[in-house]
Amino acid sequence: MFDNFAEMVTYIQDNQERFLELLSEHVELTVLSVVIAILVALPLAVIASRIGVLARPLTWLAAIGQTIPSLAVLGLMLPFLGTGFRPALFALTIRAILPIFLNGYVGICATDPAIVDAAHGMGASDAQLLQLVELPLASPLIFAGIKTATVQNIGLATLAAFIGGGGLGDLILQGLAMVDAPVLLAGAVPVALLAMAAEVGLGLVQRVVVPAGLRISSG
Repeated sequence: MFDNFAEMVTYIQDNQERFLELLSEHVELTVLSVVIAILVALPLAVIASRIGVLARPLTWLAAIGQTIPSLAVLGLMLPFLGTGFRPALFALTIRAILPIFLNGYVGICATDPAIVDAAHGMGASDAQLLQLVELPLASPLIFAGIKTATVQNIGLATLAAFIGGGGLGDLILQGLAMVDAPVLLAGAVPVALLAMAAEVGLGLVQRVVVPAGLRISSG
């Protein structure tokens, strides 16, 4: 086992340029998909919390969407976007939207009605209520959704290799095809390290983003 790890390090050193290219693609896929998902999911969560008739179908679609296998999502994109980076990014964005939307919607709707009434009583507009009360109170759940989506997409980005989307999944597929453990580990180990780094890094960011009084409830 230790020999395989030593050979993995040697492989990465001997193929440094390709490894860094695949690592860059993997990070790009993850970051872009999560950022786009945030820009789509949070407005949808706000809309669902404000328009009751839309809340049920949107939450239903999000819940159903989470049950669809990621490979199936990638496959569904092929007839429309072909192969490569774009369909992989689209599929990962869809996967990231789901936890962010659901957590955002639940967080906003969980705001204590007494607090909402008090804010309205002080003359707060709906926009001010959202910005100053609901979103700060929902921030632990929202950030938990973002963290879940990020760590999830780091792992799911390996599937992009199946449709030519790049990323460290290329090394995993190559290692599996060649029954070459060092090559497989050269893809799998960095993915695991990226996921752990994202978990720790976002945990540190959460201390800045989430109000101090709400950090305990954010887990």
